[in-house]
Amino acid sequence: MTTEPPPPPPLPLPAPAPAPSPSSDPGMVTPFDALPSPLDAVPELRAAARWMIAAFGAVGAALVGGGPLVAVGKVHGLGEALVAGGALLVALAGVCLAVWQVSRVLVPPITTAATLNTPAARGLRELVDASPADFFGSAATGVDDLLRHRAVAVNIHRALTAETDPGRRELLRRHLDRAKANIARTDPFVRWLLAMAHVWQIRTTFHEARRWCVLAVALVAAGAVAFLTVTGG
Repeated sequence: MTTEPPPPPPLPLPAPAPAPSPSSDPGMVTPFDALPSPLDAVPELRAAARWMIAAFGAVGAALVGGGPLVAVGKVHGLGEALVAGGALLVALAGVCLAVWQVSRVLVPPITTAATLNTPAARGLRELVDASPADFFGSAATGVDDLLRHRAVAVNIHRALTAETDPGRRELLRRHLDRAKANIARTDPFVRWLLAMAHVWQIRTTFHEARRWCVLAVALVAAGAVAFLTVTGG
């Protein structure tokens, strides 16, 4: 009686290959991987804002310092006193205006995908949509195309929770998996775009503050000239 040899042990199955990351898959490399993060510009913008606040603060300190108080002794009559006081108030109002506007740069903005539809980010959106291939490669044809995958996934998930038919639920699950894959594929671009939108808001606020500072300088100069004219300084 012969015995059959035991069957050979089963060969181990190969481990599944890991999903390619944006840095390893050539199709997922973003055009800005070699560039610094847009968020690196935030400390520089806020440092410039602090310098401007300090400069206008020094001007305000000079306006309310001992010099004007000494010059007040040269004012004669109620009319000159009113003019001198009004001129000093105008100059101080210019200082307060500049400090108020520049301090807005130091307030961190809230940045979401909805920020891209606000006036503060209009310039960024127009820049990206004018040449989407330079920013997104083949991942999207514009800002709306880049962001639509999350909305699609949410809509499919809502339909899936309300669906009772097994066949349609399985179809919706496949669509949801595809939407999640698209989200994973476009996530690096979305993160960069939101970082850029965050910096763009601060940049826009800084540019607006500089324009207000021009008006503030004019107010300070007019007030100082009027005060010195009345006091004979």
